[in-house]
Amino acid sequence: MATSKWVIDPTHSEIQFKVKHLVISTVTGAFKAFEGNVETETEDFDGATVEFSADVNSIDTNQVQRDEHLKSADFFDAANHPKFSYTGKLSKKGDDSYTLNGELTIKSATKPFGFAVEYGGNMTDFYGNNKSGFEISGKINRKEFGLEWSAVTEAGGVVVGDEVRLIANVQIVKQ
Repeated sequence: MATSKWVIDPTHSEIQFKVKHLVISTVTGAFKAFEGNVETETEDFDGATVEFSADVNSIDTNQVQRDEHLKSADFFDAANHPKFSYTGKLSKKGDDSYTLNGELTIKSATKPFGFAVEYGGNMTDFYGNNKSGFEISGKINRKEFGLEWSAVTEAGGVVVGDEVRLIANVQIVKQ
C-alpha cells in the first residue's frame, strides 16, 4: 500500500491539560493553535508516524493572569520556547486501542513519552473528505520538562500539582 498522509483538522480537534490546584480541585486549560500530521502505510494506522506541535502563546485557562504566568519563564518560557512538540509512532494493541510512543519536547527538555490512544473510527464528511478520529491521553510530571514554579500556601497546601494530564481529541483528514 502507498503511504497515506493526514493532517489535523483544527476545527474538530482540541488539545487540553488538567492539573491540580491546591490539591483540592482541577484546573483545565487548552492550546488553541496547533498542527500535526500522520503518515501511514496501513488502513488501520498500525505503525503510523505522528508529528505534532502547539503554540504556547495560544494557552487558554479561562483566566488571563494565569495564562500570562504560564507563558512566563516560571513555566513554558514562551519568549524563548514558543512551541512544544511531539513525534512518535502508533502501535495497535486491540480493535480500537493503540499506544503512541515517541519523544515529547517542552522548553529545552526532550523525553521519551507514551500516550494511550483510542481510535474513534473513520467517516467521509459531507464534502467527501476522509476523516478519522482519536482520543489521546497521558500524564507527565511537569518538573521533568522544566516547568518548575512552585509555591506552598500558609496552611501547607501545594498551589500547583506536579502531575499534568494531557488529553487530545483529534480528527485528522486524509490529503
